[in-house]
Amino acid sequence: MRKIILYIAASIDGRIAEPDGGIEWLSEFPITEEMNYGYKEFMDSIDTIIMGGRSWRELSNLDAMGAYAGKTVYVISHHNWGDNENVNFIRENIIEQIINLRNESGKDIWLFGGGELVSMLLAADLIAEMRIAYIPVILGNGIPLFPEQPTESKWYLVESKPHKSGVLSITYKKH
Repeated sequence: MRKIILYIAASIDGRIAEPDGGIEWLSEFPITEEMNYGYKEFMDSIDTIIMGGRSWRELSNLDAMGAYAGKTVYVISHHNWGDNENVNFIRENIIEQIINLRNESGKDIWLFGGGELVSMLLAADLIAEMRIAYIPVILGNGIPLFPEQPTESKWYLVESKPHKSGVLSITYKKH
């Protein structure tokens, strides 16, 4: 069984995007060869990406989907903008379809975001690991990492790594 891993950037006040879904605030902390926050190794460990509709639209608007070529992407959305060679839309039976994906053979699955999808999969106890890069920015408002999380869950710290950029990468695994 594959693991579903949340790998995400969050502001130090726990926001993953601006109120309109924008992620421009991350542009001062780009992933580079020298400062990749474990991104390259992580990308090598996955072959599937799950993301919410807002995340997909934001990446599409930034023309950033090419970075995920070679990975199968599943977008959880009320709308279907048309599947293409590596992007598929899940509009119903979301938890059941994600469980089926997890049970398929292959590499691990990246839970990209957003907050509502993270909360949905946490409530269904489907996230095995969380890798959060805390960015030294306070957004003040925006989309929270864990919006109205209805279920308590316990995690243990596997790794905590500060970077020269001020970013703090942490990894938690499910108890």
